[in-house]
Amino acid sequence: MTALPLECYYAIFNNLRHNHKSLFSCALVSRHWCRIIIPILWNEPGYHFKDKRLIRILFLTLNAEEQTLLIPFNISLPSHQKTLFEYTSYITSITRDLIIGVRNLFPNYRSLQNIVKFSLIAMLVRTSKNPKHLILDEIICNPLIFEKLYEKTILTSVDLYFRYNISDDLKYKAIDGLIKILYKNSTLNSLNLRSATLGAKGVITLLEALCNNTVLKSLVITIH
Repeated sequence: MTALPLECYYAIFNNLRHNHKSLFSCALVSRHWCRIIIPILWNEPGYHFKDKRLIRILFLTLNAEEQTLLIPFNISLPSHQKTLFEYTSYITSITRDLIIGVRNLFPNYRSLQNIVKFSLIAMLVRTSKNPKHLILDEIICNPLIFEKLYEKTILTSVDLYFRYNISDDLKYKAIDGLIKILYKNSTLNSLNLRSATLGAKGVITLLEALCNNTVLKSLVITIH
């Protein structure tokens, strides 16, 4: 029996991407099928980010720098061997479901939640080979996150949320980071920015960058 080209297998299994039960069954057929299916299963975790078990798996991919942030909280990180697949490299969409998953794992510990969110988001941005869509809150107001985002030139959609409790200094640093992305990124076609207080300086600086952007097709700026 002649084997199908890899592209054909991918097209067939990709049609089942929303039928996880069937994909899991197919992944058990052979190693060849498994290698094709795992990237499809992990492509858009979506609501699965809410699962505490998935969050624990993500901990396995944290590097030394990302783990160091968690040391003061005495978190017991998994000590398992390296995962069989580089799961996070297949993830293309980081949604607010990740934030909910962190809350589910560490309820009633706001400070810890923020640090864990930051570490996981930094790791996902670092390891994803093909990031396309990001929905992030004020925790991304850190140069480290924007440095990693700046290196990713294939983003197509970004949603950023700034709240009342963020300092002006951090907010302007975040805007500067966003502007650098707008100048460099040639694929970003959707930007949704929600801010409690963006300020005149922030608005003017952002609009100047947007004037030079010819790729953006959808822009939503909400100031409460």
